[in-house]
Amino acid sequence: MHYDVFNGDADGIIALLQLRLAEPKESVLVTGVKRDIKLLSQVEKAGDASSVTCLDISMEKNQEPLLTLLKKQIPVFYCDHHRTGDIPDSSNLDVLVNLDAEVCTSLLINQKLQGKYVHWATAAAFGDNLHKRALALGEKEGLNQADIDFLCELGTLINYNGYGATLDDLHIPPAKLFKQLLAYPDPFSLRDDLNSPFYALKQGYDQDYVNIENLTPSEDNSICCVYELPCESWARRVSGVFGNELANQSPDLAHAVLTLNASGNDYTVSVRAPLNNRTGADEVCTQFATGGGRKAAAGINALPVGEKAKFIKVLTKFFSNQ
Repeated sequence: MHYDVFNGDADGIIALLQLRLAEPKESVLVTGVKRDIKLLSQVEKAGDASSVTCLDISMEKNQEPLLTLLKKQIPVFYCDHHRTGDIPDSSNLDVLVNLDAEVCTSLLINQKLQGKYVHWATAAAFGDNLHKRALALGEKEGLNQADIDFLCELGTLINYNGYGATLDDLHIPPAKLFKQLLAYPDPFSLRDDLNSPFYALKQGYDQDYVNIENLTPSEDNSICCVYELPCESWARRVSGVFGNELANQSPDLAHAVLTLNASGNDYTVSVRAPLNNRTGADEVCTQFATGGGRKAAAGINALPVGEKAKFIKVLTKFFSNQ
């Protein structure tokens, strides 16, 4: 049995979408909310894998199950742009990894497929907040402004749908959304179909966005800006795209969005490095027990409320030295 393992955000979904449009394959889908990245253990425990495709989840966070699969002589294709840790030396491992801050998994798959589904890759780049790369692709393809704007909105909406504490927070579970999108080899056909997932996600996003229009930052200085969101489903859903929007509005500042978790004892944290210096978000977040991510964007799954001041101090100090 083949397993497709992928992040539930725009980058992970669209990376797999490109691959399966190019090479249809019956597979078991393993995914989850955006923060659910330790996914390979599900494949290992199932025990029936004959091959695995792994997209947009950190190899560093999946080392043990990856090693177990490789020891069983199970071929694994691993494509990602997050921290890898030590990459295993195995003839059964095919790795396509680039940690550059201006790269995402879907762009790597786009290169692998020689631009066969470049419009989808462009939407994914927008969703991962790589606007310069996305715009360059759109211009190279000769897209008009309306088409570029649509791909930007589409990527943002698919990315927005991945954020939540559990699948119950999401409008469409990522595996289901992937299957729905597979019916649209050309993303522009989503725009023409009023029953497409694009319009369902747009309605949800517009309703959620009303809640953040009047928010004010809890910390706002010359280095960084920090917002706190309540323990509400809408807050969990908008936290990531809100962080991206803040980064785009103030490209010289670092940003963090802290969303209170259900326990009331800790926060889920999204960090964005300054767009004009897309590095260091992972270095900030990995100083905390449940932190991880990549250079431009990273997060902490459970920052204790008592460590909030420490986090803001670390964030400010780190980026004041950049």
